[in-house]
Amino acid sequence: MASDDDPGAEPLSRERTTVRDRFRRRRAGRTVVGTTAGDNGPVSVSSSGRRGRRTKAERRSNPEKSRPSFFWFLAGVALPLSRAMMVIRIENGHKLPRFGPAIVAPNHYSEIDPVVVGLAIWKLGRAPRFLAKSSLFRVKVLGWMLRSSGQIPVERAGATRGSDPMAAAVQVAEKEQVLVVYPEGTLTRDPAMWPMRGKTGAVRLALQHGIPIYPVAHWGTQNLMARYSKKIDFFPPKTIRVRFGDAVDLSAFQGKPLDGQTLAAATEVVMAAVTHELEELRGETAPDSRWDPTERGQTETGRF
Repeated sequence: MASDDDPGAEPLSRERTTVRDRFRRRRAGRTVVGTTAGDNGPVSVSSSGRRGRRTKAERRSNPEKSRPSFFWFLAGVALPLSRAMMVIRIENGHKLPRFGPAIVAPNHYSEIDPVVVGLAIWKLGRAPRFLAKSSLFRVKVLGWMLRSSGQIPVERAGATRGSDPMAAAVQVAEKEQVLVVYPEGTLTRDPAMWPMRGKTGAVRLALQHGIPIYPVAHWGTQNLMARYSKKIDFFPPKTIRVRFGDAVDLSAFQGKPLDGQTLAAATEVVMAAVTHELEELRGETAPDSRWDPTERGQTETGRF
């Protein structure tokens, strides 16, 4: 569903930290998410230093989830259906901050991945926004739902029709929301479903505007809906594990010209972080070399 095609090399702004700076000034006195919890659940750290499991009420306290919105309708439909199909087990959920702008970068190997990732983020108290294929917006009912929930259309080749996806993504960040960007841009071509070579849109946005990127990996979705399949295996319900990582350290690239070499190197750091989280879930070690479709004569978009 989601795409990370880089819409161009020209930066949208010369101010690379305005989003984060404004957020830091606004969040004084707020309750923020700590990063010292174990795998059993998120930890909240208030301005008074109180520490404990994030409660259901606290998860709802973020305006993204507590204020009436179209997400309430989507959640009301998706949550009951998902319970019949899957059990989502979230690991290190406390690492996704409860407030402030964030880019979530997940692995991608099934058409139903966005549903899984979106539900996990919603369960953690945030409302996800995706960069999604523009063709989906032309489907009558689905397009209406995507537009109503603030999803962002992207043309496959990076060209847009009447909208600028990166500018829209910046607006999402300025509103202190969570943006989900699949750095691979499409389903991985790797036969063993390890993350393949990534595209540069996510790191461009992060470096230009000082927005943290959080790697996310999930495993088990392939049992619900196999790669390139259009069939969902409803019964029995499948267990899917979703693991969140620490914000990726991109400090080595800050202040550098955002040319192709810098963006490619920063993107590989993000892909390595996503791969690490997937290794933890699978209990396996990924191949030493990352799958590159262009080296194997494969297309980088669409199905095989």
